[in-house]
Amino acid sequence: MKNSTKTLVFACAAMIVLVIAVLGGKAGSMYPSITRGSASSTEQEKPVTIRIAWWGGDARHDYTKKVIELYESMHPHITIDAEEYANYDDFWKRMAPLAAAGELPDLIQIDTSYYAQYAEKQLLADLTPFLGNAIDISNINDHVLKAGYYNGGNYGMSLGINVLGFQYDPDILRKIGLTSIPSDWTWDDYEKLAIKAQQLGLYMDDGMRPEIFFAYYLRTQGASLYNAAGTGLGYEDDQLFIDYFGRLVRLAHNKATPSSEEKAQIKGFADNNLSKGKQIGIWQWSNQYVAMQQAVDRPLAIAPMVGPNRDKGLYLKSSMFFSIAESSKVKSEAAKFIDFWINDLEANRLILGERGVPVSSVIQESIKPWLTEAQQQVMDYVSWAEQNSATGDPVDPVGSAEMIEQLKWIWEQMEYKQMSVEDAASQFRLSAAEILSEHR
Repeated sequence: MKNSTKTLVFACAAMIVLVIAVLGGKAGSMYPSITRGSASSTEQEKPVTIRIAWWGGDARHDYTKKVIELYESMHPHITIDAEEYANYDDFWKRMAPLAAAGELPDLIQIDTSYYAQYAEKQLLADLTPFLGNAIDISNINDHVLKAGYYNGGNYGMSLGINVLGFQYDPDILRKIGLTSIPSDWTWDDYEKLAIKAQQLGLYMDDGMRPEIFFAYYLRTQGASLYNAAGTGLGYEDDQLFIDYFGRLVRLAHNKATPSSEEKAQIKGFADNNLSKGKQIGIWQWSNQYVAMQQAVDRPLAIAPMVGPNRDKGLYLKSSMFFSIAESSKVKSEAAKFIDFWINDLEANRLILGERGVPVSSVIQESIKPWLTEAQQQVMDYVSWAEQNSATGDPVDPVGSAEMIEQLKWIWEQMEYKQMSVEDAASQFRLSAAEILSEHR
């Protein structure tokens, strides 16, 4: 009997130790600690410096630096040098000479438009050896991981999940007679609403980024912007171009959307027409919603994309990647920081999905108690989209950044009546053949 009692006592003690370990030893903690790589070591570790670069606004800069400080406090031998952060355009201008000189930062935030270009030139390290080792991927959906696959390797870890939508002010929408955007609205509905808003002295929106929303429209038609090989356009019939841009050109010529010249004067969310109460909403990725909400400082809502065939057009997109430079001498340590970024609860209480809904399903659930109403709206919208979307397109091919610039130029030619939509469709096809063949 004594032996049985003793055995039971030891078993209970062991169970208590296990529970404490799982809960991270934090009394009263509502959620288990899922901090990774934070265990202290009695061994003296060699000092390591990791250079890191990213783009974004002030809010992103502030919390990113806090995440870095948190990581450094847990790893005293690590110094993370945040040497480059800027707005999007300036960031890539700064990266270009560093890439040419083989001096990219160890850890670089990469956009999908530049991903293939940097990977193709062997500027980025293949993360495959780190996945499942230094970087825990056990709670990440395979579709998210596949977003980084390119030419047989994986050159970046997705930092978040994004979905397209229309983010709008319900109070301004009421001025044109609606209390909310219908969930089943169509392109025709959108055009009618935009014209009605213009007649009342409002903008419906500030236009659509050509490469993003044209690609969405093509997906609804069973086509794509690029073919699977990345060697040409993914559609054969130029009528698709004419139908899509023809509608947007009509709105621009009717002054239902601000001109490119007007938009060039806007310095940020706090300076746009939505913030000023002159515009109903804005077309953009879900991870930008919180910043927009903060700038507007009024209740906003998120409407799904227009149809028909919305479920074919909508997809979950990686907001951006963290990639490791092939030239880095500290790849292993850089990989551990990526793991910390995507899997650590305390880090994600600082990030709170600003770079997209967290890729780890555990983190998605664990950070809910700390989300603002706007952040929860984003989580709910992305969760809805997961059930109402299709598989995403492959990584944009090398040359896609030039394609985007060309499409922007062509749009302005149409907007200012320097080129017909029909001629623009032909010009874009010729430009695509030239640009993509050049990089083939």
